[in-house]
Amino acid sequence: MTDAMFYPLIKDTPWPATAGTRTAMGPLPGAASTAVIAELALNSEVDRPLVVLVASSADANMLERELPLFLPEPIPVMTLPDWETLPYDHFSPHQDIVSQRLRTFYELPKLSQGIVILPITTAMLRTPPQHYIEGNTLDLSVGDTFDGDNFAKSLALNGYRAVETVFEHGEFAVRGALLDVFPMGSDAPYRIDLLDDEVETLRTFDPETQRTVDRVEQIKLMPAREFPIGGDATHRFQMAWFENFDGDADLCPAFTEISAGRVPGGAEYYLPLFFERCGTVFDYLPANAALVMLGDHHSAAQRYWSEITGRFEEYGIDSRRPLLPPQRGFIPVEEIYSQLGDYAVLELKPDEQSPAHAQTTLKPAPQLTEADGTGSYQEKLASFIENHQGPVLLCAESQGRRELLLENLAKAMLHPKACDNWPAFLDSQINFGITVAPVDRGLYAGPGQPTVICEAQLFGQRVAQRRRRTRQEETDTDAIIRDLTELRQGLPVVHIEHGVGRYLGLQILEIDGDPAEFLLLEYAEGNKLYVPVGSLHLISRYTAGDPDTAPLHRLGSEQWEKARRKARERAADVAAQLLDVYARREARVGHAHELDEAKWLQFCEGFPFEETPDQAAAIAAVKDDMCLPKVMDRLVCGDVGFGKTEVAMRAAFIAAQNGRQSAILVPTTLLANQHHANFRDRFADWPYTVEVVSRFQSAKDLEGIIARVQSGEVDILVGTHKLLQSDFGFRDLGLLIIDEEHRFGVKQKEAIKALRAEVDILTMTATPIPRTLNMALGGLRDLSIIATPPARRLSIKTFIREHSIALVKEAVLRETLRGGQVFYLHNEVKTIEESARKLGELLPELSIGVAHGQLREQALERVMSDFYHQHHHILVCSTIIETGIDIPNANTIIIERADKFGLAQLHQLRGRVGRSHHQAYAYLLSPPRSVITSDAQKRLEAIEAAGDLGAGYQLASHDMEIRGAGELLGAEQSGQIHQVGFSLYLSMLESAVAALRRGDLPDIDQPLDTGTEVKLHVPALIPEDYLPDITTRLVLYKRIAQASNGDQLREIQVEMIDRFGLLPESVKNLFTAALIKVRAQQLGISEIDMTDEGGSIEFTAATLVEPAAIVNLIQSDPLCYSLSGSGKLRVKKSLPTLSSRAEFIEALISPWLEAA
Repeated sequence: MTDAMFYPLIKDTPWPATAGTRTAMGPLPGAASTAVIAELALNSEVDRPLVVLVASSADANMLERELPLFLPEPIPVMTLPDWETLPYDHFSPHQDIVSQRLRTFYELPKLSQGIVILPITTAMLRTPPQHYIEGNTLDLSVGDTFDGDNFAKSLALNGYRAVETVFEHGEFAVRGALLDVFPMGSDAPYRIDLLDDEVETLRTFDPETQRTVDRVEQIKLMPAREFPIGGDATHRFQMAWFENFDGDADLCPAFTEISAGRVPGGAEYYLPLFFERCGTVFDYLPANAALVMLGDHHSAAQRYWSEITGRFEEYGIDSRRPLLPPQRGFIPVEEIYSQLGDYAVLELKPDEQSPAHAQTTLKPAPQLTEADGTGSYQEKLASFIENHQGPVLLCAESQGRRELLLENLAKAMLHPKACDNWPAFLDSQINFGITVAPVDRGLYAGPGQPTVICEAQLFGQRVAQRRRRTRQEETDTDAIIRDLTELRQGLPVVHIEHGVGRYLGLQILEIDGDPAEFLLLEYAEGNKLYVPVGSLHLISRYTAGDPDTAPLHRLGSEQWEKARRKARERAADVAAQLLDVYARREARVGHAHELDEAKWLQFCEGFPFEETPDQAAAIAAVKDDMCLPKVMDRLVCGDVGFGKTEVAMRAAFIAAQNGRQSAILVPTTLLANQHHANFRDRFADWPYTVEVVSRFQSAKDLEGIIARVQSGEVDILVGTHKLLQSDFGFRDLGLLIIDEEHRFGVKQKEAIKALRAEVDILTMTATPIPRTLNMALGGLRDLSIIATPPARRLSIKTFIREHSIALVKEAVLRETLRGGQVFYLHNEVKTIEESARKLGELLPELSIGVAHGQLREQALERVMSDFYHQHHHILVCSTIIETGIDIPNANTIIIERADKFGLAQLHQLRGRVGRSHHQAYAYLLSPPRSVITSDAQKRLEAIEAAGDLGAGYQLASHDMEIRGAGELLGAEQSGQIHQVGFSLYLSMLESAVAALRRGDLPDIDQPLDTGTEVKLHVPALIPEDYLPDITTRLVLYKRIAQASNGDQLREIQVEMIDRFGLLPESVKNLFTAALIKVRAQQLGISEIDMTDEGGSIEFTAATLVEPAAIVNLIQSDPLCYSLSGSGKLRVKKSLPTLSSRAEFIEALISPWLEAA
């Protein structure tokens, strides 16, 4: 370590040894306080853990981000996170937060060196007593004896939830000899594998894929909550309740729920009732901890206390939810400061005015932004370094930014050397260094002294997005539609041979003495159809409108035949038209772009995040499209905030590299400006110009831009539908990017179509309108789906409620108290000011901004930028915000009259929040249910159900169900689609298109190909005791039935063993039959039936097996083989076991496969 910079200043003060003293040190502007904390934590003479009290969660986050820069070696840094709920809230904290809190409580007392960051508001919450967390933490190692039932019981008593599949903290699942659990305080869930009654292996697994990752020797299981539940704890809670509250306890949901062993939202605020006495954070601190205090913590504590008492007075009057007085659940300000008086405290003062015992020579960091004088930042930095005459360390926000900065600084002849961190930089005696650290504040001690310069000093407060992710597999688009996961009893399904029926569940029947599992469907007049699980590929979900109005066909009648035939004729016609469109599209030669790989890689590097797998796939697809000599027409469908813009930027880059222009068409002016800013940032280091056309400009500006577009000086032009007007003459338009496609009307789309012949088109949307989706699924356009969310985004909690003032107030406070902001959507420009005024009366201490489309441009821009920079807490706005404005700090949206919006719109609006890793909330306020239409009600329910990330695409297929699919090329086919369901119609369309491409006429009467049926007369099913969850079984059956080769089957097998344990005999049989089926299908065999005495093999008319081969076979062994009818081979042979039957069939069909 270098010579200590700060320790000598306090060497002679009573800190840290003398309890009950206060020492102040200052001034410490910018990141200096972080540097002090890092230095003291590592100082051998201090040699004790530091506890840093800060004013708010935001300060805690900032400190946590900055510390690694100043620490030469990693030491434990722990944060005790805040619950992120309001005092006395109806919500419980998010599982991940509770998990981190418990882990911190557990590790704190054992800490010998390190830093603990503690927001003062978090320190004011009472905590569970220390013995609760010590006593309820289980250790489990490989080889321990283990009683599964008791273990599951104790997990449930400790508050873990039993589920079918483990995804989140605090869940567990039992499946035979496997137990999955996601312990609190752990980074990954574990899979415990038992052998008899001891633990055989412990492995971590990935909750996304459910596949195991690696082995561990032991795991720690912490309680799932900060209070116990069940047994004695419940009894203690009930006794304490009666002591504290009068009135009838049975009328209080909180009391009845906890007595029943469940945990209602907000139960944490009854914490003191579960224990004889509660603890405080200070009980957990190591005995020799030294305290450091930062920032304006005292007034933060007072604000929080008045908040607590205010809410207690407001909500404490409800007799159904009595509240504990504030001093029971929270620590009053006086009490917490008197507890602090027992420690030696070091106060770090930021500014020069505050008196301090230890004086430093630090000064506020200089700003080198645009504000002072002209010139590029490179020049400003160079002159600063020259005048400074001392070591300078530059901090870049990410690897990508570091490379960019290095490159740009090299142009100004500046060559910083890379360093790991601040201490290493000081040791190395370099004059100018660069490192990667996400800091927003500099450190400056005057000329000649070592200094830290961060990006914010160079570029002002840029918006840094900090998110990283691990690789995952990309999403299979077909699977989303054809998937059976959403199958509930009573929903309509389509069976290719029998038509539309209703699904009733899975059932096991005995067939020839062997159990087999069937899907039970009900048809008209109560007729039942049992479908063997091996034929699940014949079944798909019915999607073509409302499930209630779906047809119900009669078994064995002509009705389904007719419907199918009509739909097929129609499909053949549409296919012919489609092919015409295709042929025209394929025949037109587009521009094959050339790509300089080195430059492309360099451009990709500038992207500050890691691409999600889906995003990478979409980018690759666009790149291939553009480099081939055909016209691109691709739809990128990705949820709000999942990175579609980057795909567009890379496309524009390819076009610009080839000297062609790109136009980006957006629906609103605000979005145009945002895109313009984003594109400018992203293309800042390239010689391409980006311009914007919108109503924010004067006519004169517009003329200038139009002239430059025509002369080809502008490479990338962003604009609203003004772009489509005829007076825009592009010199060489190569790419049209349409953002938020669902917002454009038919007229604009016709104008776009006129361009379509020559120009590459990239369309982006979160929720495609049904017709667009339909075209993409029909293959008229290529489709890329981005459905993987960026790492650490929680899905949005959505509530549908009737409008009430208390609810609005609560929602706003919940968000603003954790430092966030709120969108309040009021879609009537006439009454929007009035609405904002009422909110202001309701919440006088908050600042409110108003934004709508009729504001003057400058005013609108100012409001948006104020909201962005957190000058307003609430933005009352019209739907102007629906298009792509990114405000990561706004995590609550309240939508008035939600029943008036379409599904796509609601989803877009809801997507304005939840862009960071905090739990986001969306409140859809609507009039009472009795007043709204049933369609509106269905829309609201669909959006409430699709709460998970990446739901935009599923919503569009929901919308297709509510509104019908819309004609691909004209208006007449929806009737046929309604009769046979969307996915079957699509497959008919595909086969008709394929036939026409081969040059055959589509045969309307040919039976649909139903695959091979394999009967081996052994039990072939997934037993219930091996996998109890019906949905998972269904999905696996369907995947096995749909597998098209042996590798896919092996993959499924590996996954099943991994997730559920070794395969029982009957599951192995299922795979054997599936493998035979896959091979037989290639030969055009329609049925294989083998018993212990032989059996038969039936061929289709189009079989690939040569008749001669069959004749030779019969001649070689006439006792064993004989022909029955034209297409059936009979076999007489003793085949007593399954393996003998499988081997026999394999030996029989292998030569045929080779010949074919």
